[in-house]
Amino acid sequence: MQPRIVVFDLGGVLIDWNPRYLYRQLFASEAEMEHFLTHIATSDWNEEQDAGRSLAEATHWLLERHPEYAHEIRAFYGRWTEMLGGPIPETVDLLRDLKVDGRYPLYALTNWSAETWPVALERFDFLHWFDGVLVSGAEKMRKPDPAFYQRLATRFGFDLADSLFIDDNARNIAAAAALGMRTVHFTGPEQCGPLRELLLE
Repeated sequence: MQPRIVVFDLGGVLIDWNPRYLYRQLFASEAEMEHFLTHIATSDWNEEQDAGRSLAEATHWLLERHPEYAHEIRAFYGRWTEMLGGPIPETVDLLRDLKVDGRYPLYALTNWSAETWPVALERFDFLHWFDGVLVSGAEKMRKPDPAFYQRLATRFGFDLADSLFIDDNARNIAAAAALGMRTVHFTGPEQCGPLRELLLE
C-alpha cells in the first residue's frame, strides 16, 4: 500500500552530525576519543538532553563525575556546532523533490535538544520545508517511546499506518514498525534512489 505521508528523522538522515568531528581535534588518538565517547560523554547521557534535560544541568552532572575531563566535557556544548558536518545532499535532494511534487505531507520526528535546535533551524534552510516538526527536547519525550510517535500523528492529524518513516537508528525503526508505520532503516545515501522510485515514479 502506497504511503500517504512521509516522516523523516534528521540526524544521520538529512544532517551529518557526529561528535567525532570535534573530538578528533581534542584527543591525541582515536582510542582516547572513543573511550571518552563510550564511557564519559555517552549516547545515554546525550539522549537525556534530547528528552529535555538542560545543557547546563547535563554539563554539571558530567563534570561532577569526571572532573579530569573538564575541558572535553565543556566542549561538548561549548563547541557543539563543530559536530555538524553539514547536510546529506542526496536526502536533502529527495526532500526537495517531495516538497515540489506536493503529493505527500512531510514531517520530521527528531531526537534533538530544544536548546541546540534553533542553531539547526538557522543553519539548514530545508528544515523549514516540513509541514510539521516534533522536537524531542521541546516535547520532553523521545524516540523510541511510542507516545512520541503517537503525539506526532495526533498533533498533525494523520494515521501512523498511512506513513513512511525514515530513520538511521534500528531501535527507532523497530518502535515505528510496531506502531504500524512503514519504515526504511536508513544506512546511506544510496537508498535515496529506491526511495525516489517508490514515492515519485
